[in-house]
Amino acid sequence: MDVPMLVYAFLIFYPLLMLWRRVDRKRDPECYILDYECHKATDDRKLDTECSGQVIMRNKNLGLNEYKFLLRAIVSSGIGEQTYGPRIIFNGQEENPTLQDLISEMEEFFHDSIGKLLARSGIAPKEIDVLVVNVSMQSAVPSLPAMIINHYKLREDVKVFNLTGMGCSASLVSVNIVQNIFKIYKNAYALVVTSESLSPNWYAGSDRSMILANCLFRSGGCAMLLTNKRALKHRAMLKLKCLVRTHHGARDESYACCHQREDDQGRSGFHLDKSLPKVATRALVDNLREIAPKILPVRELLRFMVVSLIRKYWSHKSTKGAGSSPEPVINFKTGVDHFCIHTGGKAVIDGIGVSLDLTEHDLEPARMTLHRFGNTSASSLWYVLGYMEAKRRLKKGDRVLMMSFGAGFKCNSCLWEVLRDLGDAGNAWTDCIDSYPPNSLTNPFLEKYGWINNEDDPSTFAVMGLLGRGLR
Repeated sequence: MDVPMLVYAFLIFYPLLMLWRRVDRKRDPECYILDYECHKATDDRKLDTECSGQVIMRNKNLGLNEYKFLLRAIVSSGIGEQTYGPRIIFNGQEENPTLQDLISEMEEFFHDSIGKLLARSGIAPKEIDVLVVNVSMQSAVPSLPAMIINHYKLREDVKVFNLTGMGCSASLVSVNIVQNIFKIYKNAYALVVTSESLSPNWYAGSDRSMILANCLFRSGGCAMLLTNKRALKHRAMLKLKCLVRTHHGARDESYACCHQREDDQGRSGFHLDKSLPKVATRALVDNLREIAPKILPVRELLRFMVVSLIRKYWSHKSTKGAGSSPEPVINFKTGVDHFCIHTGGKAVIDGIGVSLDLTEHDLEPARMTLHRFGNTSASSLWYVLGYMEAKRRLKKGDRVLMMSFGAGFKCNSCLWEVLRDLGDAGNAWTDCIDSYPPNSLTNPFLEKYGWINNEDDPSTFAVMGLLGRGLR
């Protein structure tokens, strides 16, 4: 081939190559979940009715009214007998946590879940390009990501992100970080680790707004392996379709409704304000308003718009106004097959169910996760997903909507597409999935401690005598 032909070929193919590279850069990068591993603590950390009673008995700051409040809160929480707590409360040291308690709690989770995830996926630690860790209510030096890097000997050039203070919505924030990184780095692996440290944050005072957190939060965590390698699509479990984050931190009421603070006696804990339901509803509405056009078919959006306009028109015509007819409801089931709801509590699950007009079948994964594992903060979504997988609900082509709330106040949601039928591999639910859903979700606390409601004289309530009587 002579020189002129080479020049002509270069002039033809080089612009085509540049055009292809430009188009390829503008393509939305893929974000796949290859695998995930939910942490299941050892049986000696199960926080059943008997153990919970002993923990309460040690708190000498509680009186009759606090006991009655705790009884109502626990009975209505939706939490069962097999949730897990931090080792510090089993050792009777919840009032005097140490830094080593935090480190030991995190190491137990890291070594178990990350190790199992990497072994099952066949991905070597040296292949990890991105590490994102979110543990909201505690930090250590060296950092928690540094602990992981040291234990698993990750590469020196691994991109590291350490998130704190994000609350229960942090895992989707972490996924969003990975999604954005994948726009820059191609053919990469990302390890996302999400958990919460309860050891230094167990509240030992009497403030009701802070005691409530002890009733809801339990130990857990999840490690996820993500990639943007299109060649691994056949191995992937889920593909991220879209993700929406809503932050109402500019509103004082929203900012203050979930706070880590100290009570009047200087005991630290997590404050949950009475305004939380209203704040969460407002954030959910704004978030769904943004994500709905991205995930629902046009026909459903048009139907909702037409029904809303007709109702608005007749509300002006009618003397009774709009209150005479029901509010139009958008049908999310037209674009979503499964709803993965944050297990923030029974009221949270019920509220989302009413707002989205969901059935008990839709809410079952969240209810059962709350019953079996409690509120494990940012990792709870993945236990809900694990329930769906263990029940073999997730089929190729299905679409899963995840919704979570977090301090700040935030509401984050995302849509996943299931890439293959799931359910063959074991997970944290494997040994108990056949017993779910149980015949009854009744909490045994009411049966054992219901007599507290019949007590009227606070002076008869010596703490040791009270719970000593209950434990007999």
